[in-house]
Amino acid sequence: MTLWALEIEYDGTPFMGWQRQKHGLAIQQVIEEAASRIRGGAEITEAISAGRTDAGVHALAMMVQIELPDFTPYRIREAMNFHLKPHPIAVLRCGVAPAGWNARFSAKSRSYRYVILNRPQPPTLEVNRVWHVKTRLDEQAMHRAAQHLLGHHDFSSFRASACQAKSPMRTLDYVSVHREGEKVIMETSARSFLHHQVRNMIGSLKMVGEGHWPESRMAEILAAQSRPKAGQTAPAEGLYFTGVEYDPPLELA
Repeated sequence: MTLWALEIEYDGTPFMGWQRQKHGLAIQQVIEEAASRIRGGAEITEAISAGRTDAGVHALAMMVQIELPDFTPYRIREAMNFHLKPHPIAVLRCGVAPAGWNARFSAKSRSYRYVILNRPQPPTLEVNRVWHVKTRLDEQAMHRAAQHLLGHHDFSSFRASACQAKSPMRTLDYVSVHREGEKVIMETSARSFLHHQVRNMIGSLKMVGEGHWPESRMAEILAAQSRPKAGQTAPAEGLYFTGVEYDPPLELA
């Protein structure tokens, strides 16, 4: 068998998240079972992802490693997509993994997008794809406030109580907030994030956008190193894992 790198896209709505669960269907389980069928019903081997998304979180380009036969990339992609049906998961590209590569530990940067539908009317075509916020948001104020989070900091204020990371220290490399019509979108990237960090960041920035907090409040929240000082945890459905970078880049087809 050969270790393959799979770039996958999925709608997180029907899943309990990436990681296998005792109760409920997980994306990892679906990937592993599809791969097993390609191997002729062989024993399940573990699929490892670049990020372990929560229930309801989506992915546009998640990287996954798993052992599969030594086929062509086209055949692997087509076979996986056939066996992934009817689940909302698709292999977009794939390639043989280089020696020593690991989908999780070789990652140099991970990127996320959070999408807010900012209009009075509720979503219809994008149910479970956006966070609906009725109040008009000041996306420029949100962007300026977000810049206080750049750099290497203790992100305890934006960390879930159940976070299992050994340290709250993280380096936020990029964050921006902009508007596209009725949508307010936050883009952010870092080598790694704490559990719920992105959702807690946008939950706090929403308070700035609504005019409840000044832009400087983000720096105060960061310095407080206390989760209760920050805003709400934004809903999972607005969050998308958008990509991961490796050095050297993977060769995928």
